[in-house]
Amino acid sequence: MTAKIPNNLILNVKSYNDEIIKLKPLEILEWGYKTFSKNFAITTSFGIQSSVLLHILSKSSIKNKIKIFWIDTGYLPYETYQYAEELSKKLDLKITTLQSDLSPARMEALYGKLWENNNSEDLDRYHEIRKIKPLENALSSNSIFCWGSGVRSQQTDNRSQMKFIEIIRGRLSLRPLLGWTNKNIFYYMKENSLPNHPLFDKGYSTVGDWHSSQADTSLNKGRDTRFGGIKQECGLHIDQ
Repeated sequence: MTAKIPNNLILNVKSYNDEIIKLKPLEILEWGYKTFSKNFAITTSFGIQSSVLLHILSKSSIKNKIKIFWIDTGYLPYETYQYAEELSKKLDLKITTLQSDLSPARMEALYGKLWENNNSEDLDRYHEIRKIKPLENALSSNSIFCWGSGVRSQQTDNRSQMKFIEIIRGRLSLRPLLGWTNKNIFYYMKENSLPNHPLFDKGYSTVGDWHSSQADTSLNKGRDTRFGGIKQECGLHIDQ
């Protein structure tokens, strides 16, 4: 895929990692803004643990200086929409919502309910339409060179191999919370009185779309509860 960032930034990836590896999450966010200015943004899913990165940003001096993108697939649980509203108001954050050019109804008319076919190819098409393309369009139209997210190494096999900053689909992907554990997340939320996602109390440790998320069971926990166990990633955080 053709790179969307200047070549000098690509060449600086190793030095960037060396520079930020010992920084705290807030310092990493501030580094991102200092380094990339208006070409820096963050994404949120308003998932189970999304409040942490948003709260860190809300307490920083760059709170109103960077864009926050939320990908609304049109298939999120109603609890997620409620949570997004609650958290945005509580933290006083301005969120830019991203959606596919294809409405859910039109997509289903053209391709069917892709998540029902139990194969990775159809899930990949679904995620390309509803998640990846809307994000890429927004990053391109806003000239974003670097985007930050709340991914953590403990979440999936793919993420366990990640660095704090890497090239994903021709842009730099920054991960301020990469080294945080579930315990770190739990205590941060408790110490800062952050509300739980409503589905957390119903046994969900991770949540995305309503049709591809399940509560934890004795057999499946964490990301293994997503996408019918066929895959752990939706593709946003994978270089394609």
